[in-house]
Amino acid sequence: MFLENTVNQKEQFGWIEVICGSMFSGKTEELIRRLKRAKFAKQRVEIFKPAVDVRYDEEMVVSHDANEIRSTPVPAAANIPILADGCDVVGIDEAQFFDDEIVRICNDLANKGIRVIVAGLDMDFKGNPFGPMPNLMATAEYVTKVHAVCTKTGNLAQFSHRKALSDDLVLLGEVDEYEPLSRAAYYKSMQRDKLRQMNVNDAKEIDSKDHNDDA
Repeated sequence: MFLENTVNQKEQFGWIEVICGSMFSGKTEELIRRLKRAKFAKQRVEIFKPAVDVRYDEEMVVSHDANEIRSTPVPAAANIPILADGCDVVGIDEAQFFDDEIVRICNDLANKGIRVIVAGLDMDFKGNPFGPMPNLMATAEYVTKVHAVCTKTGNLAQFSHRKALSDDLVLLGEVDEYEPLSRAAYYKSMQRDKLRQMNVNDAKEIDSKDHNDDA
């Protein structure tokens, strides 16, 4: 997509681009590609990511294939406007980890003439809309949904299946904890996870009962 040019050059408003999809779908790779194009064009670019994301590097935005670009980690969305002052383009990675304030901030930046490029997971590991992403997608001018390849079927994957038994919404991880799955493979995996969790709970109940009997 060539999003650098607008039809009405006199209009002093920017816009919002959202890049979404599952894990391992190339979201960050596409974000970095667009930001590097803007830098090559001598535009003033600033990139932000949530401070909680330290998987690869504390400051760099790094894709799964090790492509990277320097960023500014911020603890909350409220930190972005001041740091983005004077920019032509603002990039935001892992937007799903930010608070809901990120939606208003992205729109405020766009209204000031800034091109805002946001990347993030559109669904959590349970298959539910993730954090502020639905509202960002609704208010964006451009939405690009990228897909991974299902590790079970080889088809397009849009779900991020968590292999670890954890109900925490935020669990930073890589291939050891997550895998991209198609709808059919995800449904089957979720059914197996439910049975596995039931077996774990049953085992805990038996252990607890045996412990009480021994007491």
